Amino acid sequence: MASALPITPAKTQSSHQPVASRGRSLSQEIRVLLMGDHALMRAALRALIQTHRGIQVVGEIGHSVTELAGVRDRPDVVFVDLDSTGGNGLDTLTEVTRELRGARVLVLTGTKEPATYHRVIRLGAMGVVFKQQPANVLLKAIEKVHTGELWLERSAMADLLRESSKPACTSGDREEEAKIASLTKREREVIGLVGEGLKNKHLAERLHISEITVHHHLTSIYDKLGVADRFDLVFYAYRHGLASPPS
Repeated sequence: MASALPITPAKTQSSHQPVASRGRSLSQEIRVLLMGDHALMRAALRALIQTHRGIQVVGEIGHSVTELAGVRDRPDVVFVDLDSTGGNGLDTLTEVTRELRGARVLVLTGTKEPATYHRVIRLGAMGVVFKQQPANVLLKAIEKVHTGELWLERSAMADLLRESSKPACTSGDREEEAKIASLTKREREVIGLVGEGLKNKHLAERLHISEITVHHHLTSIYDKLGVADRFDLVFYAYRHGLASPPS
């Protein structure tokens, strides 16, 4: 089963708990670039994706850096067939995140080695879809990573949580201590609830404040901690003890 971060693992294959949204709107079509050296696989993926309203395939390329650098129609999501890279899949991900900044990367693979999906996430991928999964999972994954959520199987999610919740190295880390000390009591409360997976609406209800106020608190928190968005905040909070992963 797949799930979206953070971080309540899905109870069924089609049930997901969104948390770390980066705020993209789905009001327009999601623009997808297919990347893989197997033309037949790309053709099958294109045929599947284009049956889904709201998602559009804007291009297909192989895994060469030259093709990647030549992409003009900037995609929202890059769907990478990791198994067709001839052993250079991880290098490919590095190039994708460098050349197509701002695009979400989603990996397709047939392997379920934990080390593989941990590494692709560290290299900037937003999720992993396994070839053994139903077609609707692939489409849902594209939608979720487009909004900034992390897409992983339940077991992979648990492993990632355990790793991300390990305390960060604190030797001589005075700068991080100063950042955390600058947080107000209310901002710490907001961080704790974000770590529980609450969206802004529910967070506002819990704290008896408006969603606009929640937004202002988050903006202040991002600035003080030097994190880019809600997604980064969750990992920062777990690693520095500002929030605890849901059990």
